Amino acid sequence: MKKLFVLGKILKRDSKAIAVVGSRKMTERGRKLTSLFVGKLAKAGYTIVSGLAIGIDTVAHEAALKAGGRTIAVLGSGIDIIYPYRNKDLAARIVDSGALVSAFPKGTKPLGKNFLARNRIIVGLSKAVLVIEGARRSGTLSTASWAANDGKDVFAIPGSEATDWLIDQGANVAKSPEEVIEYLDAADYR
Repeated sequence: MKKLFVLGKILKRDSKAIAVVGSRKMTERGRKLTSLFVGKLAKAGYTIVSGLAIGIDTVAHEAALKAGGRTIAVLGSGIDIIYPYRNKDLAARIVDSGALVSAFPKGTKPLGKNFLARNRIIVGLSKAVLVIEGARRSGTLSTASWAANDGKDVFAIPGSEATDWLIDQGANVAKSPEEVIEYLDAADYR
């Protein structure tokens, strides 16, 4: 396994984690759904894992913190380079109640190729993946693909190109946060 660099702490309870991913160009509907699902997942004791990107990732991390939950941000750069820079304050708050994680050594710039590797780490730290929304061709789908290939559950909220396609491919339909929590708890993701 590749060495991971960590700022903050990864706790034993973080093994009960779900990745939340979606579009950088989120809709207002996507923002609301992310806040709703993540708030309830965090309150149910799930650690939220995402990629600190603009859009759904940012809202997921913020909603987890607002709910008093834990969140882990996986970077596509060295642990010392926060990208996007505008999430620097959010990254500092995440370190206080979760962790920043990177597979890249300090000084590694946020190059495009790094984000596909980051998506695999997001999946590796999670028991399941929840896709909020996205385009048909997107990094969101690469994360869902990694999860499916690893035998992990993929949940998708209907209503976007990416999520509707994932549902057609067999992803679990995420109608409500309660249904996702009930499914995950029944599967005993602890």
